Amino acid sequence: MSTSLAGSRWIRADLRARRGQAALTVLAVAGIVAALITAATLLEDGTNPWRSLFAQTDGAHVWLYTKDSPQVALGGIEGVTQTAGPYRSAPVTVAQNGKKEPAALRAMPATPPAVAHPVVAEGRWLDPSQPDGVVVERSFADSLGLRIGAPFSIIALSGQRHTLYVRGIADSAEQGFYPEWTPGLAYVLPLMLDRIEPMLGRSEWVTGLRLTDAEASQVVSQRVVVMLEDRLQRVYTWREVRAAMELDNRLLGTLLALFGVVGIVAAALALANAAGGRVLGQLRDLATLKSMGFTRGQLALLLLVEHGALGLLGVAIGTVAGWGVMAAVLGPTSVAPIPVLAIVAGTALLVLAAVGVPAWRGGRTPPIPAAPAAPPSGRLSRLARLALLVRLPPALVLGTRDAFTRRVPAFLTAFGLAVPMMMITIGLGVWATLDNFLAHPEQVGQHAALYVRPGKLEAAAAEKLAGRDRDVSAVYAGTDVNALAPGEARSVRVRAIGSSTDPYPFPVVEGRMYTRQGEAVAGQGLLDLLGVKIGDRVRLTVGGTPLIVRIVGRTVEPEQDGEVLSVGIDSLAAKDSVPPEYYAVALKPGADPGEVRGRLLAESGESLDVQAAVNPADRLSIIRVVIVAMIAVLALIGLANLLTASALGLRDHAFDLAVLKAMGLTPRQVMATLVTGTGLLVVLGVGVGAVAGVSVVTGLIDLQGHTSGVGAGIGRAPSPVTLTVTVLIAVGTALAVALIPARRAARAQVPVTSR
Repeated sequence: MSTSLAGSRWIRADLRARRGQAALTVLAVAGIVAALITAATLLEDGTNPWRSLFAQTDGAHVWLYTKDSPQVALGGIEGVTQTAGPYRSAPVTVAQNGKKEPAALRAMPATPPAVAHPVVAEGRWLDPSQPDGVVVERSFADSLGLRIGAPFSIIALSGQRHTLYVRGIADSAEQGFYPEWTPGLAYVLPLMLDRIEPMLGRSEWVTGLRLTDAEASQVVSQRVVVMLEDRLQRVYTWREVRAAMELDNRLLGTLLALFGVVGIVAAALALANAAGGRVLGQLRDLATLKSMGFTRGQLALLLLVEHGALGLLGVAIGTVAGWGVMAAVLGPTSVAPIPVLAIVAGTALLVLAAVGVPAWRGGRTPPIPAAPAAPPSGRLSRLARLALLVRLPPALVLGTRDAFTRRVPAFLTAFGLAVPMMMITIGLGVWATLDNFLAHPEQVGQHAALYVRPGKLEAAAAEKLAGRDRDVSAVYAGTDVNALAPGEARSVRVRAIGSSTDPYPFPVVEGRMYTRQGEAVAGQGLLDLLGVKIGDRVRLTVGGTPLIVRIVGRTVEPEQDGEVLSVGIDSLAAKDSVPPEYYAVALKPGADPGEVRGRLLAESGESLDVQAAVNPADRLSIIRVVIVAMIAVLALIGLANLLTASALGLRDHAFDLAVLKAMGLTPRQVMATLVTGTGLLVVLGVGVGAVAGVSVVTGLIDLQGHTSGVGAGIGRAPSPVTLTVTVLIAVGTALAVALIPARRAARAQVPVTSR
């Protein structure tokens, strides 16, 4: 019989003998690889939604909004190859299914332009034969629940209602997704816009610039600011649009990347531990194969094929699963092949390296059929001496002695359990942070539960109506405006709400709240963008009017990548703040926002527009699903390590079982001896992992908050109760798994022999 045929039969027999452990190893590696591919897809710039939309629409790199049609040759700016527009745009309110949403109605020609042309995903583009047709941007249409042919009711600034009909639903790369990016966007023919909003003073003009070099957008924007001066209202580039589209994806991708990188280390340890344990358990078989003529290299290759095949199978399954999930969710073109190939190649090399060292050691087995199976001998460990000193039962003393018989495998087992437990603790910390957002929305800037827009009523009447409700504790007048940032040639959000003497209670985590006109608080993203710190003065331009403020504090700001400046409404010029756009309504403790909203709508005769605040945690609910899946995969890795430790313990003390029984130990005491040896490693690994996770989780979450613009100060560690229960469940589950082979060995009538 050839050595290759004998080797293949031996591999099949060994894998059949440990099917459970082999399956756990494959599933663990597959889960890690799938997570890494998902993370790379969500994090890779080339696969975010903006990139594909920009290519499909031949998008513009710079968008600028002016009071009237620009009278300068913007296309003549160096670096500008083509222009889109200028297009006239008018603000309207969409009244749909009982909701009122702000929208921008933009006049577009019946023939789509060559630059920045929306791509129709459903239906058709505008047609003069249907002048009342409208094409709605996809995310805005999804939010309103619109379908082709549905009525599209709008209210102009004059208060006049118009009914259009949805002719198409289109994708666009000129602004972020609704509602994170407002107002919603809809396209109509110029003739229809003139009918809806005949007054030019109530509209603005939108122009897009396509550049030769995308990296020159900053320079071009600065030239536009100089050329247009006071006529320019706001400007933004492709970078802000891309960041808006990928915000949630990047947060999710960062979590998956952290899980994947740490998890692959844990999986490699599990593979190395499993391979090393099997080599120790197969010494007699390996010696027999060596005596049959197998060379050292052939034995090493045999072990490498057996244990490496499990890891490579997991890599293949994980690749198919990760690619398939991302293709189903984001589209077939969303998964970039180069990052996937890099992950597959890197993971495969790591798997082979992890099992290569034990395989090499197995190849050095001497050709002696009766290979010794006795574990290393030596002195009692300090822990075993302590167990004797405190007079623990004999079974526990013996188990304590056995725990560290082989120090390297014991360390690998404990470390292999500590790494998954650390990541589980970090995942629980992310969960606790989301729970804190939901339980305390005021800590993320949502002190107000409702936002009331005047609608058909006068602003003063709307404020009075909202303030007299029995469950309302405070009403803050507010207006959001766009301001040009100095030196950045782009727009940022200025939120004017409350007054300098009665400010809206923003969550200030550094510095203090503003208390007078000319003071402001800012998000971390704005501080980073402008390169300023608390105490600095900033000069912005709002509609041509300078706004000079001193930043006195930093807030937790989940909107607009943290690029938001918050001031009292009395810090704005009257033309920008009177009348207020909305009123932020804070409720008394225990009040139901739904009931208050219903009463306000009833008392106003449906004249008010009342919307509930959307908690940032609601947008990130998918992260909870990821955490559950992450814990499941990490548990598989831990179980694979545990089964290896249990098998190695049984192998080392197979002949001891008969001696222990002869000494008078009952099967239950023998079982306790075996479980104690494994249990000590479990307790050590789980405990160290939990402590390490708790010590870093808050810092990691705050670091992510800082880099994303939200700001530090949001991280929360899991509660002591949650952490204690998790540790107990982990230890209890591990001991229950270790109990199964221990019970079988303890009840055996003959000594368990080594393979």
